[in-house]
Amino acid sequence: MTEKLPSKRWLPKTNFPRWLRITLRIFGAFVVLLLLSYIGIAWYVNAHKKELLGKITEKLNENIDGELTIGSMDPSFLKGLPRISLNLKDVVIKDAQWNVHQHTLLDAKNFDVSVNTLALLRGAVEIRIIEISNAKIYLYTDANGYSNTSIFKSKSNDTKKESSDGATEIKRFYLDNVSLVIDNKKGNKLFQFDVDKIDGRMDYSFSDWEAKINLKTYARSLAFNTVHGSFIKDKLVQGTIAANYDSGTKNITVLPNNLDIGEDRFNIGGKFSLGDTADFTINIKTNILWRNASTLLSRNISQKLDLFNLEKPIDVSCDLIGNFDAEGDPSIVVTAQVKENVLTIPDATIKECSFTGIFTNEYVAGKGFSDANSAVKLLNFAGSYEEIPFTMQKAFIVDFDHPMAIGDFKSKFDLKKLNNIIGDDLLQFYNGKASVEVTYKAPIENFKLTKPLVEGLIEVENANLNYIPRHLNFKNTTISLNFNNDDLFIKNIKLQSGKSIVFMEGSVNNFLNLYYTAPEKIVLNWKIRSPQLHLGEFLGFLGQRKQVAAVRKRSRTTNFTKEMNSLFEKSNVNMQLKVDKLYYKKFLATNATASILLSESGINLNNVSVQHAGGTATLNGKLYQQGKRNQYQFQTNVNNVDIQKFFYSFDNFGMQSFTSKNLKGYLTAKAAISGAITDSGDMVPGTMNGNLSFDIKKGALIGFDPIRNVGKFAFPLRDLNTITFTNLNGKFDIKGELVTINPMQINSSVLNMDIAGIYSFSKGTNIALDIPLRNPKNDKNIVDKEERKLRRKRGIVLHLLATDGDDGKIKIKWNGNRNKDNKEE
Repeated sequence: MTEKLPSKRWLPKTNFPRWLRITLRIFGAFVVLLLLSYIGIAWYVNAHKKELLGKITEKLNENIDGELTIGSMDPSFLKGLPRISLNLKDVVIKDAQWNVHQHTLLDAKNFDVSVNTLALLRGAVEIRIIEISNAKIYLYTDANGYSNTSIFKSKSNDTKKESSDGATEIKRFYLDNVSLVIDNKKGNKLFQFDVDKIDGRMDYSFSDWEAKINLKTYARSLAFNTVHGSFIKDKLVQGTIAANYDSGTKNITVLPNNLDIGEDRFNIGGKFSLGDTADFTINIKTNILWRNASTLLSRNISQKLDLFNLEKPIDVSCDLIGNFDAEGDPSIVVTAQVKENVLTIPDATIKECSFTGIFTNEYVAGKGFSDANSAVKLLNFAGSYEEIPFTMQKAFIVDFDHPMAIGDFKSKFDLKKLNNIIGDDLLQFYNGKASVEVTYKAPIENFKLTKPLVEGLIEVENANLNYIPRHLNFKNTTISLNFNNDDLFIKNIKLQSGKSIVFMEGSVNNFLNLYYTAPEKIVLNWKIRSPQLHLGEFLGFLGQRKQVAAVRKRSRTTNFTKEMNSLFEKSNVNMQLKVDKLYYKKFLATNATASILLSESGINLNNVSVQHAGGTATLNGKLYQQGKRNQYQFQTNVNNVDIQKFFYSFDNFGMQSFTSKNLKGYLTAKAAISGAITDSGDMVPGTMNGNLSFDIKKGALIGFDPIRNVGKFAFPLRDLNTITFTNLNGKFDIKGELVTINPMQINSSVLNMDIAGIYSFSKGTNIALDIPLRNPKNDKNIVDKEERKLRRKRGIVLHLLATDGDDGKIKIKWNGNRNKDNKEE
């Protein structure tokens, strides 16, 4: 066979269908034609740069009322294919009032535009893409409302029609390294951004448009009120924004989009009016940490929020509604949902807290957006403080200029939980339960409640506690505290300390105000009733008070303890006391009544009245601390008491040689004495001072050894074991350990006696005894008192001296001085 030679056609033989080969040839021809046309246009542009620059400048100046200048223009053929891209240098736009305010609307080193190629062929300039880099944009509004953006003229209806027929529509725009400032002096607002990159696309429908913008920018200032500072200051903002414009309403609507601000992601949407009102609405949602949220707010808000903290992220929404031309802040409403979080407030930590929190700067509608009209509202708050659970249906803080707290508080807890708050050096609770249900209103100073008005009830049941500074223990204690604004009413109190049982109710006028301002002026008015009261169990009120520790682990505990300590020590207690049985060591009184004032200076006893030893006793006086001693001053009247029981009850007043066993009769006495007593209630020897006058009726001296010892020799035939006397009175002056016995006559059944001298509780006894030997029985039938008095000293009179013996007991001896004086006479 003959071999075929290769084909000499310039196209290789293929298996493509004929119609495809034709199509490819046509497309190739079109591309070549387009390329040739583009080269031709490029040549045209390059050859007519000056003319085109004039047209572009004219085009850009069509809708501005001011001046636009372009330094130079260079084509960039490949960048905008298939459009023609023009690189404009040093583009400057100034409004007509620039000479007045000196703020240039636009100063761009690079201003690239892409124009419609076909429009350019017919001599028209239609800009489709704008790219601005290395530029400054300054949108300025002066205090009168004039803005340099007024450089852009409103389009006439004819212009709008032309636009719909194919006028300039910007499809894409870019910003790169652009400083954007919106400075509104009228509204006192300043927005400043350092734009790293903005890439936007525009779609048009008649005169409306839709845009999608990718941005990366630094927010240097977002101040809706420059007086208060900026939101999101110096934060990186990046993400995508979708927006549209409605020419009918003249509103730009920003659809909810996710933006990263700083380290957190936000969903942000809004609406902005381009009409006459310049209104705006911004809606923000996020899940964020408290501290991160605080750094995004203006300083007037953040400096208050920084005093608080929440450990876990919270769901937050924020609505900003305002007007760019209006002075002051916009409406700000922030809502937060908190669930099972840990809240830190000044000096305290609240665990397991859940609530809905709302911040608004328009607490009262119509009164403006300001600190004075701002409020934080906490709703349905539940939490636990130092293991004490509580709830608040509402807790408001209103008026940030002069903060006021308003709310309610409910809690039920075991009293032992209070030990975590009060500390172990003031009060210690061992058991019992408490219930609290109050409403309150209180000013806030340095983030603490002061001078609150409180209404509600606090109840304590079955409490066992110890008041540490006074070593006082109470058990089975019940208390009901009823707060009525400033006043406090205390009801249904039952205290049990040892064998003592006390029922009380009382009130304090202006309590809460004085608690914070002048606790020393607090007067607690008590009505106290007790079936039995043992004073020895309350001796903790005597002596030096145990000091509260100066340093503690928890600062809040320290503050609370100091406040309570100050209240307990400085406040005054006015008690009206009624006790069925009153015990103190050997002393027992019944039907005791008293008015007692407890104050920082001591204990005042007024109108004390008791029934004791078959008679009555009244007392007025006070107990107070002087140095390390407990001092007392008493004025007392004793009426017709059994003298034996009386001396026994008071341990014979410290006397050892003369005791209750030596006495019988009924005592009436009046005394004014002072001295010192120990912390255990015992009299301090040698400290008593004062005077005592007495009258003893139906008295008897029983088994008094000094008299019996004299009788063995002077009256061997008389029974001196029991010496009775109808009436005996006298007066004693007491100074330290010495008792001065003013001259006193004793007329008894067995003998008569004149006594004067000094009795000592230790050493120094020196009592002169003049005892007539005449038997009083011989004179008992004499009716005339004067005659009986004259006969009293007839006959022999013994002059004796009672002095200290070596064994510590009183020794009777002859009074040599008195005998000598009688002989001389």
